[in-house]
Amino acid sequence: MSRASVTERAPGQLQLAGVLDYSTGPALREQGARLIAASSAAQLLIDCAAVEKSSSVGLALLLAFIRDAHAAGKTLVVVGLPADMREIAQVCGLLELLPLQDAGAAG
Repeated sequence: MSRASVTERAPGQLQLAGVLDYSTGPALREQGARLIAASSAAQLLIDCAAVEKSSSVGLALLLAFIRDAHAAGKTLVVVGLPADMREIAQVCGLLELLPLQDAGAAG
C-alpha cells in the first residue's frame, strides 16, 4: 500500500507528501479538507516538495483543495510542485489554474 500524508507544519502551512495515487487519494482528500476548514489563516500554503510520485490524482487533490479554500473564504498557493505533477498539469491545460509560487518567495 502506498504511503502519503497531508499535514499542517505551521499555521497556514500544509505539506503534501508521499505517493499520490488512486489508493491514497480519498484519505488525503478528507484530511486536506479538514485541515483547510480548521485553519484560521486567511492564506494557506501547500508545499508539495515531499511528493515522491504522483498520478493525475495529485492534481485532482490540489484542485479540490483550492476549491475548499475558496469555499472557506481563504486563498491557497502551491509551492514545490514536482516535475511529474507540473508535466501532467501542462499536458492537461491546468498549469494556468494552479496558484503556483516559487519556493523561495514563500516566506
